[in-house]
Amino acid sequence: MAAPSAFILLLVPVLASMAATGTASFDVRAELNHPYAGSPLSRYEMVREAASASKARRAWTAARLAKACGRGGGGTASAPDVPVTPLGRSIYTLTVGVGTPPQRHTLVHDTGSDLVWVECKLLNGTATPTDPLYDPGKSSSFAAVPCDGKLCREGEFESKNCSRNRCLYTYAYGSGRTVGELASEVFTFGVHHKVPATLNFGCGRFLKGDIFNASGFLGLSPDKLSFVTQLQIPRFSYCLSPYTDRKSGHMFFGAMADLSRYKTTGPIQTTSFLNNRIGSNIYYFLPLIGISVGAKKLSIPASSFAGTFVDSGYTTGALTAPALDALKEALADALKLPRSSSDPDYDFCFQLPRGVPMEAVPAPPLVYHFEGGAAMVLPRESYLAEPSPGEMCLVIGVDAQPVIGNFQQQNMHVLFDVQNQKFSFAPTQCDQI
Repeated sequence: MAAPSAFILLLVPVLASMAATGTASFDVRAELNHPYAGSPLSRYEMVREAASASKARRAWTAARLAKACGRGGGGTASAPDVPVTPLGRSIYTLTVGVGTPPQRHTLVHDTGSDLVWVECKLLNGTATPTDPLYDPGKSSSFAAVPCDGKLCREGEFESKNCSRNRCLYTYAYGSGRTVGELASEVFTFGVHHKVPATLNFGCGRFLKGDIFNASGFLGLSPDKLSFVTQLQIPRFSYCLSPYTDRKSGHMFFGAMADLSRYKTTGPIQTTSFLNNRIGSNIYYFLPLIGISVGAKKLSIPASSFAGTFVDSGYTTGALTAPALDALKEALADALKLPRSSSDPDYDFCFQLPRGVPMEAVPAPPLVYHFEGGAAMVLPRESYLAEPSPGEMCLVIGVDAQPVIGNFQQQNMHVLFDVQNQKFSFAPTQCDQI
């Protein structure tokens, strides 16, 4: 499904010198492609696909966290039998150039994974409707990473081996598997203004699965292989347009990632990251300490908030069972609408009054409270959705750890200050930045 030209990556580089190192910083503004730009799907169908995408993400997250915690067969975790296809179907993407001269490719924007990789001709990858295969034979800057290379030695893959001094790997997304060769290549950001960055990446293919609207992943997690870690990017931010609006989002790196530079519709608030809580940097963990529905603070055990993380690849978001049960009870009391129990994708739904759209039904804000006093106020559209006419459902699902997903982040400019381990956010009309 081809993305319209309006969604092609537009970057405005502002390159300056870093006083500490003397190297050029990566100061860039980018456009994020909406996953359903140009799609014939209705808004109801998009909301239903969000549920499928989150189920796939949930299964993959559970396997990764189990592996990080050393559970499941000697520190490994078997991947749940959930297809990878919906995992990448509902996620925003970034369009970049790969190689010299640049070959255009669209990559999934993912703060919950680290590997940067592209469907590759060398590994007999699969072309997408919008992207041809990346061909390293047509690039003068492609170079294989040797087995004794740092990222080959230290990168956390499902498996890896060496053949003729080539670093071969397997990486898992749920039951999907990508295999490839770790290599070095120049990634070019921008159409009119070229901003090159040399990265170690995976020249690979899927063993099982596909990602529908992209030909690879841009891993933005804090882990070793990620784009952010490799380039030592001190901070980045993004602003996602409402999920059913089909409008582009925006992404900023380096000096461009400054919330005060852009018009917001509410105050900028900040809390701290809690990385390394499980001895791993695979996610950006946050100190969530409470939840309110309107002015009512919910009675939820503090243990229910342990391990909360923010993830641009998790569509609907999640809470632990005790927290979700408390939220459901509070919403039933606040909304006073008859329950609907027939929806196959969402387990907590209400019947809307006949002929009344969801937007016309009063609903209190959902508030996430963080350590230090920061409070993320979520309007109705960030936690309730209409998967069928006349039905309003809670889009937040149940998981072993709370997740702030794309739905909660829409029209919220979020900043990942990696250097200072801070997370900032401000409500923003993202299509007007």
